[in-house]
Parts: sequence; structure tokens; C-alpha cells
Amino acid sequence: MRAADVQDDLTQVLVTEEQILAKLDEVAARVAADYTGKELLLVGVLKGAVMVMADFSRALPTVVPMDWMAVSSYGAGTQSSGVVQIRKDLDTDLHDKHVLIVEDIIDSGLTLSWLLKNFASRGAASVEVFALLRKPEAAKVQVDCKYVGFDIPNEFVVGYGLDYAERYRNLRDVAILAPHVYA
Repeated sequence: MRAADVQDDLTQVLVTEEQILAKLDEVAARVAADYTGKELLLVGVLKGAVMVMADFSRALPTVVPMDWMAVSSYGAGTQSSGVVQIRKDLDTDLHDKHVLIVEDIIDSGLTLSWLLKNFASRGAASVEVFALLRKPEAAKVQVDCKYVGFDIPNEFVVGYGLDYAERYRNLRDVAILAPHVYA
């Protein structure tokens, strides 16, 4: 965890950096096997997926192009509003591309469900999802996620790219944020 000044803001570490890196290696091997002979485009969902995308792409045994999209359904809150806003669109034409969306977390599933429909409408050859974390109890929409790192409880978590009001993203582990921070 390292950032000693935030220990009082956290209640429990759910996933350590070591567990995350081992899982990224495991998923990267599966993805490489699944996409043998196909050109894969990784699409990271900003800002949360930055850490996942960086470490995951380095774990892949092949060179892969990357693009980024920024969408939001949270603002500075702790629950999804359900309204998706594009803050930065892709630079890549998805037509006939095999796309792997790289997400930090699937919470309600609303944003990801919207992204899947949006990418399909752009003519992608295939669209799959890799989410480092998933909260099954929080799902409002079922989303087909081919690659999942860890299922976690329906708690507000931070670290490894996940934030609260743009803080805590740089923590190396994923931990539950103490309610006194956002209450």
C-alpha cells in the first residue's frame, strides 16, 4: 500500500499488488491464446483503467495497439448515475477490428453495457471485455465479461486506478474506502 498518510482512510485491503500482477499475467496468456492470428485492439476506459492497461499490455507476449475512451456515469459520487457521458472518444476506427475493452471495475454494468452497444454499432468484428474487478452484487445490468480478474464485495473501493474524487488512484493495492471519507 505504501502511502502511509491514507491508512486511516481505508478499512481493508481486498486485493494486493502481487495478486493483481499474477492475475494480469494469467489473463494475458489466455487473451494471447484466444487472439492468435488476429490483430487485437485494446481499448482502455479512462481514467480508472490506466494502471490495469499499462500492466496488462506489458504482460501480453505480442505487440498490441491501444486506444482510450473516457466515459463517466459517476461524477464525484460513489454510485453510478446511469447516465453515460463521453468525455473523450476513440481515435481509432473500430470497423472490422477485434476489440478488447479493458476496465478497472464492473459495478452496475450500465456504462459497460452502453460501451458494448456503442462499439458494436461502429462495426467492430468482435468486442470482448476484460475487467480486473467485478461486483456481482451491484449489477443492475448483466454484462458478458469474458475475462474477469477478481469478484469483490459491493463496497466502495480505491487503489490501482480506482478513485474517490480523483484521489487514491496511485495506491498499489485495492482497498475498501472508509465511509467517513465520503459520508
